[in-house]
Amino acid sequence: MMKSSDKGAIAETAITAVAVELGVFVLRPLQEGRRYDLMFDLDGRRLLRVQCKWGRLNGDIVVVQTGTCRYTPRGYIRTTYSADEVDAIAVYCAALKRCFYLPIRDVAGLSTVHLRLTPARNNQKALIKMAEDYDLATMITRLGAVAQLGERRHGMAEVRGSIPLSSTPEAAPERGLFAV
Repeated sequence: MMKSSDKGAIAETAITAVAVELGVFVLRPLQEGRRYDLMFDLDGRRLLRVQCKWGRLNGDIVVVQTGTCRYTPRGYIRTTYSADEVDAIAVYCAALKRCFYLPIRDVAGLSTVHLRLTPARNNQKALIKMAEDYDLATMITRLGAVAQLGERRHGMAEVRGSIPLSSTPEAAPERGLFAV
């Protein structure tokens, strides 16, 4: 049985890997104390605070515990996330080897989120969150952070990065860490 800290580390690593493959610059805080685990830098213009979570597969539903619970001298404190703390919750489901991206506007205040892999058997559509609508790659594409494709001379498409090559100097001068 894996500890929750192990699951969190695996989820954070998997989410980071997928985001980097999609051309997102991923930042990690150096210290604890905020409600987010990562920051996504989208083209150097926008930073998104991302809380990472483990998703558990239960039949045709990915169950995500978005609420938190901790023990204090005054007893258990249960909390949920808000837009003041994070911009999104990213989820890794190991059973599916898939990552999901839940904008906080869709999950603020919820302690559990269910992402359906198949339509509800009773055909209910209201208040249903379909997993395919929250796929991390699809959501990053919608946010406009997908790496630009360049053409090699031999005609093969190749990822160049999300910043145009013309915006960086050919060779940066050597400087010390604290050069002014």
